[in-house]
Amino acid sequence: MKKIVLSIVALTATTALMAAVEAGACQGCHGADWTKPALGKSKNVAEMTHADIATALKGYKAGTYGGPMKGLMAGQVSKYSDADLDAFSKTVGK
Repeated sequence: MKKIVLSIVALTATTALMAAVEAGACQGCHGADWTKPALGKSKNVAEMTHADIATALKGYKAGTYGGPMKGLMAGQVSKYSDADLDAFSKTVGK
């Protein structure tokens, strides 16, 4: 019984990690330290607050946020849940 419970816990944790935002894809445009303005047009993510990042990511997903990068970013974040985007926003910015 203990092995079954541990297996379920491990499977749940693995599934949660698989659903998480892939930071490497973001860093391709925003830089490894998040200071690069993506395509010379975005804000410096390293200077944004966690709340501002969450608002921006969820806004891109909903189509309610963004200027020239709106279309590109909508495609990048559309596959993630709002919970994934909230969790990710707490790992970057200030």
